[in-house]
Amino acid sequence: MSKAFAESALAAIEFPSALESVAEHAVTPLGAAWVRALRPTADAFRVDEELALVAETAARLADREDLRPEPFPDVAGLFGRLRLEGAVLDGAELVALGTLLAAARLSFGRVDRAARAAPRLQALTAPPLPRELEDRLAAALEPDGQVKDSASPALARARREVRAVREKLVSRLAAILGGLDPHHRSPDAEVTVRSGRYVIPVRRDARSRLAGIVHDESATHATLFVEPTESIELGNQLRETVAEEAREVHRVLRVLTAALREHADGIQLAFAQLVVLDGACARASYALARRAVRPAVGEVAATPLRIHGGAHPLLFASGAPVVPFDLELAPGERTLLVSGPNTGGKTVMVKAVGLIAALAQSGVIPPVGEGTALPVFTALFADIGDRQSIQESLSTFSAHVAALRDILERADAGSLVLLDEVGSGTDPAEGGALAAAVLRSLTARGACTVATTHLGTLKRLAQAERGIVNASLQFDGVSLTPTYRFTKGVPGRSYALAIARNLGLDGAVLRDAEASLPDADRTLDQALAALERRDKELADRVTAADERAAMLEGDAARLAEARRGVAERELVVRAREKEIERTAKHAARDALREARGELERAIATVKEEKYREARRALEDAMARSAADEAAAGLAPDASGEAPGGGADAALVPGARVRVPSLGLEGELESAGEVRAFILVRGRRVRVATADLVPAEPDDARAVAERGRRELLGEAGA
Repeated sequence: MSKAFAESALAAIEFPSALESVAEHAVTPLGAAWVRALRPTADAFRVDEELALVAETAARLADREDLRPEPFPDVAGLFGRLRLEGAVLDGAELVALGTLLAAARLSFGRVDRAARAAPRLQALTAPPLPRELEDRLAAALEPDGQVKDSASPALARARREVRAVREKLVSRLAAILGGLDPHHRSPDAEVTVRSGRYVIPVRRDARSRLAGIVHDESATHATLFVEPTESIELGNQLRETVAEEAREVHRVLRVLTAALREHADGIQLAFAQLVVLDGACARASYALARRAVRPAVGEVAATPLRIHGGAHPLLFASGAPVVPFDLELAPGERTLLVSGPNTGGKTVMVKAVGLIAALAQSGVIPPVGEGTALPVFTALFADIGDRQSIQESLSTFSAHVAALRDILERADAGSLVLLDEVGSGTDPAEGGALAAAVLRSLTARGACTVATTHLGTLKRLAQAERGIVNASLQFDGVSLTPTYRFTKGVPGRSYALAIARNLGLDGAVLRDAEASLPDADRTLDQALAALERRDKELADRVTAADERAAMLEGDAARLAEARRGVAERELVVRAREKEIERTAKHAARDALREARGELERAIATVKEEKYREARRALEDAMARSAADEAAAGLAPDASGEAPGGGADAALVPGARVRVPSLGLEGELESAGEVRAFILVRGRRVRVATADLVPAEPDDARAVAERGRRELLGEAGA
């Protein structure tokens, strides 16, 4: 963003400290540094777009959609060498770029998904890079930057040779060392490395007993580190294999660097966008932490200053009480003159106005509430604090005058001017007159001015000058403590004498001071005191009314809750009744269905039982009839032949016979001279042999049909 506000003015309102509180929400040091570098711009459209972007990001974060970037390293210094043809990055540098590629892929993937619902987030992404680059780096490099054996077959082969030669060399040296006389070896002697060559330690007085090259000696000069002659060839061979390994490692790094070089622009863009994404998420997290609402912004001429629920950004971190304030300048009002006692919060509020404007124009949603509207100022001027300078031989008043001179030379209708204790540091009469002239000049040129003062003459200025309005920060006159509540339209009292009295200053001195006050100041102070009393009474009434309203609202809420409870219970009861009714109907239907089944089964049982009884009765009757006939002495006729007219040949077991006198027909089981047994429908019946006659087919059917009708008739009865 292009700068709109001077650094001196930003320092006066503690803007760097406010940005630091935003930077604390960044994921990486790079994102935090990006936030600290933010500066206000005077482009209203750009400011509105930045605030909209931050608001959309905050909305996604509030929905638990984490858009914060994956941690990524600072690789800004690598891009120059990466673009240099023939340059080779080392393993650690390539691993850092691989980490960057992975962070870009994961981070921008989340942002791209969120951008479907929030299109502005697309400004926080970058074009995707080939996944192959990331995979190649991961396959070739260890996390510490060492090249893996698997990076190339030649490297794997070279390292195997290095290990084999080294093991052979160490074994040879260990054998030589073991063959030396113990008096010629150093205590705990073992194979070691000096100047890149493998050596063994021997005592200096045994040097002549071992041919070889001395590469080093101990600190006491008593031990020499010797490379024996017979191991020199193996040592040379080891150096050659190590050099071959190094050449292959360099070749692998060169190939990987060249692969990344083709995408250097895309990688650098991804790096830059990750920093921007971190900064945007930091600003969004800050807004959520402060419960800040995106303000409306616009050109100065069309947007009056309106702050709702504003607060000084640094008060949150300090732990001081944060009392939100509402400040609104109506059309035509250009200068707000805030008065009141020391420690009442006037300077804090002036700085808060400046910080809210500066943060918003830097793309940070400031701690404000719904309904806030901010003009996009073209310049900020601030004369705040003690400007005394020993080096420049300036007194406090002289420093203030120099600042006022600069403001009057440069401020215009697009400027925000902040003046703390304007006109102080000199004679009150002359200081008040100078301050009044400055405020009239700034008001006339249309600059938006917020000033604080103790001077009574300035408090009366609003009555005579259009565009200037009084304001105050309330002070508890009983406890003599600030309430930090902002009130527009009413000047504040200084409470100097009241505070002095509370601190135990001599009463006679206080009475003398009160008598010495100018009549105008005394009259104004008395009027303000009366107004404060009325305001306090009104505030007490409002508080009581609010408490009563809150009580009534609570009663109404409880009543509504009780009604809701009754209604819910009624619904539950009705639902239970319906459920019981449904259950009863189902139970009744089931019982009726069961009863019908039982009845049908009972009827079937009764019918079956009657059928069986009728059948038994018929058979019993037949049996009794046969017995009666036998008892009556029935015998063959005089001719001596059996009844049936010579049909005895047909009366053989298994033949169909009938008993005409009984109307029975069945199968002959056995026959004697007097008695015979036949099977009628599965029952054995005894009859007189003389009553049996062979059954003819027609007669059999007639008898069977008659018996069936009789049985069915009895069963139906």
